[in-house]
Amino acid sequence: MSAAVALREDFNADDLRRLAKASRDAGQSRRLLALAEIYEGGSRTDAARIGVVGLQTVRDWVLAFNAAGPAGLINRKAPGNPAKLSDAQRQALAQIVESGPDPDRHGVVRWRLKDLAAWIYASFGVSLDESTVGRTVKQLGFRKLSARPRHHEQDPAALAAFKKTCPPKVRAIRTRLPAGAAIEVWWSDEARVGQKNTLPRRWARRGSRPSAPKDQRTAHAYIFGAICPEKGKGAGLIMPRCDTAAMNEHLREISCSVEEGAHAVLILDGAGWHVAHDLVVPANITLLPLPACAPELNPVENVWQFLRDNWLGDRVFSSYEDIVEQCCQVWNRFIDQPWKIMSIGLRDWAYQL
Repeated sequence: MSAAVALREDFNADDLRRLAKASRDAGQSRRLLALAEIYEGGSRTDAARIGVVGLQTVRDWVLAFNAAGPAGLINRKAPGNPAKLSDAQRQALAQIVESGPDPDRHGVVRWRLKDLAAWIYASFGVSLDESTVGRTVKQLGFRKLSARPRHHEQDPAALAAFKKTCPPKVRAIRTRLPAGAAIEVWWSDEARVGQKNTLPRRWARRGSRPSAPKDQRTAHAYIFGAICPEKGKGAGLIMPRCDTAAMNEHLREISCSVEEGAHAVLILDGAGWHVAHDLVVPANITLLPLPACAPELNPVENVWQFLRDNWLGDRVFSSYEDIVEQCCQVWNRFIDQPWKIMSIGLRDWAYQL
């Protein structure tokens, strides 16, 4: 039988018992106490009894302790099988996921796990099942998210320029007003609400596909909505169509909501009824147009999304009158919550005045 392996000399029994008491790992504490018995002159059999293991296991503990100290007595996770993809291959996978598929080259418009598995096999000759691909993609920092719509003709430089020049334009409008006149920044837009309604996402059991009624009739109305996020207020009308006459009514409604003595800068897109020659703009409002194809600059777009996802979507409207009634109730409910208007509508870049 081979001789017993001696313990390293830079520890003693008291050291190991203190470490065992402070350790948060139960297995490490048990092993430290067993080795402390040896330091005190006990036999390896006594150490095995304390550790509730065999003599060979005590020998393994001694070797691990001599090599790495107390840290060598902590259970280590088994290394498992080596990864099938190298670091370079994982980075190539991250790049292809980040850039998205080319419909002409890859034959799909979005990556599914089975598509990525096929791409990995074609590129590297490595066969992975879908669950492994899913874990790998998540480890690379990707999650399945809804895409935010962006106009296909949008000019990113124009968006950045508008954010930069909007505050100076508002300040220039202020210089033309009477001294001491307050400025209110308003945003305006229109939304169509009809019997062909949206079906918002909902909670459902995994593996199921919930259903909801979907109307195919075509009656509809338009919400003309405007918000002043800084003040937490809004103004809206429900109209049968989008035209200059409806916009004139909406401007009058906004004008009545502007505080007395204040002036509203109304930011809106370039729809035809916003720039028509017969548009009547009240004296306490100045229109400030957004760049073309830039709906995400307008927080009212987020208002419409909130209203559809929470209060308007997933409804079946019995008639045009029902649409108008429900839209009125929803809009009034929204503007009765100033904190909600602020939360959705405030844009820091618009208030650097």
